[in-house]
Amino acid sequence: MSSFHFCQGGHVTKRASKDRALRSDAARNRSAIVAAAQRAFAKDGLQVPFDEIARQAGVGEATVHRRFPDRASLIAAAFGDKMVDYADAAAEALAEPDAWLGFCGYVRRVCAMQAGDRGFADLLTITFVAASPGVEELEHRRSAGYRDWDAIVRKAKATGRLRPDFHPDDLVVLLMANAGVVAATAGSAPDAWRRHVEFLLQAFAADKAQPLPPLPARDSLLQALQRLRWT
Repeated sequence: MSSFHFCQGGHVTKRASKDRALRSDAARNRSAIVAAAQRAFAKDGLQVPFDEIARQAGVGEATVHRRFPDRASLIAAAFGDKMVDYADAAAEALAEPDAWLGFCGYVRRVCAMQAGDRGFADLLTITFVAASPGVEELEHRRSAGYRDWDAIVRKAKATGRLRPDFHPDDLVVLLMANAGVVAATAGSAPDAWRRHVEFLLQAFAADKAQPLPPLPARDSLLQALQRLRWT
């Protein structure tokens, strides 16, 4: 009887050890995939093919699909921390006692995030279909950031420092322009976008205000961003 228990215990131990090894391998593969996706999205945008992400992660494409059944779930895993930073940036800007400093600081911070990660600008306008917990959390933080940004704009206008015709959606145009500067100067003058943003911030000040053409409809702006994103 004791011999039987010994053999059974050995079998259980080997099986548990194998299960732990499999879980460890799965965790390593997932970490490698997320890290590869972060690098690829930052460099080339959100439409990087899964086979390229798999190659950079050192795994098979089937492994990527097994861990992340759709692109939205992979995006959520890759950008979770960055979306926390985005939401925090808006909340901190809104809490800034000087509304104009909060407005300018937020614009600088978001443009800096965009300059360091091509996929980030895509993330702010993409529409998610999947409803996994990771995607839902990402969408929650993005929505919170949008709400705070709208409040930042209203607060800055109320002080009389931000020109009254500035619209929250003007940030979309700003990010499109900044994306062009970042892309054109990345290899030779990677900080050129900072001067561009400062020019724009000065133009947003109420004491510089002159009449502007009307803002395009939001749907038109988002369509333009999508065309920009896929090129």
